Amino acid sequence: MALFEISEPGEAPSTLPHRRAAGIDLGTTNSLVATVMEEVAATIGDELGQHLLPSVVRYRADGSPLVGLTNQQFIHDDPLNTISSVKRFMGRGVEDIQTLANKFPYEFVHAERGMPRIKTVAGDFSPVEVSAEILKALKVRVEQTLEGPLDGVVITVPAYFDDAQRQATKDAAHLAGLKVLRFLNEPTAAAIAYGLDQGAEGIHAIYDLGGGTFDISILRFSKGVFEVLATAGDSALGGDDIDRAIAEWLLEQADIGADADHKRLQEVMYHARVAKELLTEQDSVELTIRRPDGTDWHGQMNRAEFAEQIKPIIHRTLAPCKRVLRDAGIELRDICEVVMVGGSTRIPLVREMAGKFFHCEPHVDIDPDKVVAIGAAIQADILAGNKPDNDMLLLDVIPLSLGIETMGDLVEKLIPRNTTIPVTRGQKFTTFKDGQTAMAIHVVQGERELVRDNRSLARFELQGIPPMVAGAAHIQVTFQVDADGLLSVSAKEQSTGVETGIVVKPSYGLSDGEVEKMLRDSLTHASDDVNIRRLREYQVEAERAFNVLQVALNENGEQLLSSVERARIDTALDALQSVRQGKDYLAIKKAMTVLDRVSSEFAERRMNASIHDALTGHKVNEFSE
Repeated sequence: MALFEISEPGEAPSTLPHRRAAGIDLGTTNSLVATVMEEVAATIGDELGQHLLPSVVRYRADGSPLVGLTNQQFIHDDPLNTISSVKRFMGRGVEDIQTLANKFPYEFVHAERGMPRIKTVAGDFSPVEVSAEILKALKVRVEQTLEGPLDGVVITVPAYFDDAQRQATKDAAHLAGLKVLRFLNEPTAAAIAYGLDQGAEGIHAIYDLGGGTFDISILRFSKGVFEVLATAGDSALGGDDIDRAIAEWLLEQADIGADADHKRLQEVMYHARVAKELLTEQDSVELTIRRPDGTDWHGQMNRAEFAEQIKPIIHRTLAPCKRVLRDAGIELRDICEVVMVGGSTRIPLVREMAGKFFHCEPHVDIDPDKVVAIGAAIQADILAGNKPDNDMLLLDVIPLSLGIETMGDLVEKLIPRNTTIPVTRGQKFTTFKDGQTAMAIHVVQGERELVRDNRSLARFELQGIPPMVAGAAHIQVTFQVDADGLLSVSAKEQSTGVETGIVVKPSYGLSDGEVEKMLRDSLTHASDDVNIRRLREYQVEAERAFNVLQVALNENGEQLLSSVERARIDTALDALQSVRQGKDYLAIKKAMTVLDRVSSEFAERRMNASIHDALTGHKVNEFSE
């Protein structure tokens, strides 16, 4: 006989079983996994106690990949089969990868659609598949520690990851057999790790300088609500740039020419990374560099020389900091705390310059390499249901505006950048031509006014629109962005209810650099874009007026117009036709005003004729009942 546990009225039921959840920081250089055990969030190490898992996968002829630390020795010896920094390829198309090919020693297999595949001795693999191997390794690590399968994970992504990059990460998690509870922006995860949601009311800055990118986010905490106000960054900035600056200094000191072979340059880069790490903790470091002629250069680098080389690089982080304050609509005095995230924030000069900019001492209590994974683990523990009393609410933002293409190659933005998610926004549109029975919906992302200056995300068609005169149909287009930052779009014709939609899953997306360029261009070209948009709007309206009047003249011109009146209208049409594709919107506006004036009497006669035709054969009382 089965036994059931019954609670008395008013008595709390037994505690639910603890669910296994983890947070994963899928990084460009290193990845980590963390979990909450006995109310404490901590990263999990391997059997050797190593917590950082290098984001490197080496493929072998037998098909079995090697993941992590053991692969570092193969990066230079077996570069075609050892894939590192694959995060940079996630969500990118063929054209994007080709621009990076010179920097990565891989052979890419061209794909007609989607992300290209990387050719190895074990076969061709997509960036999603390579990332899945890293996630599998982290999954094995945490499941061995928790002694059972995971119920769910939270995976962190850069704040600037667009929809395509998030989808690629979601696909990688699916291939790895992981249930994703939430995608969490890395700066937001760091803030959770520091416990800023626990009574730390006010506005906080999250300064994230990692190996490949820099992110700065402004967050506000109030009564349990965790709100991201704005985010910005510089994708061409990180620890790799610091390494290169030190390497160039070493090449100059050792009198090694820039034409040194690839292996020699890799060795100098290795010494540069070592020097960077040692000078973070000590005042000077002794270095030995082997020259191409076989002799050795012995030298020293002190912290002052180190600071002199890297100061211009760190200074570049301040421009995005200024921009994010402007986007958030706050002043420096409003910031109550700045949190340092990313391995590069260990450098004393970084902390010094950030503290000086924000006028406060940086918060550095948690290992900057581990803080993102720990924050993700805390959030995963909550979402898995292990803390039912926790009422923390996360409100993140989208990095770039979302909109659709309208006539004239113009973009109508439905969701502006830095809008809090999840969010749903809709807008009504109409047809451009008489009898139009379908509408093509082109979804784009970016800050510019013209479609060609933004990134295309997806296209689909709304079919079955009843044939009507231009402008009569009412099509409601709705954008919905979920808590993970993933977009879905629907379109519905109001009179018939015909509807279609798409979960936007483009084959490739934006690189961090393209996002940064879009934001810079939107500011640089703001005035030009306004003028271009104004011109295009007049051009579209002129085309509409021209076409409508031509149809009307063909139908009723002979019956309703004298030869003089027709000649006057034809002259105005010719004048509009000659300027409507030009660059002078004022000339188009003037020509349209003239055309409207000389054709207004014709329009009035057409309307009267239509009313007369409608009334013919009917009695007045038929219309009054």
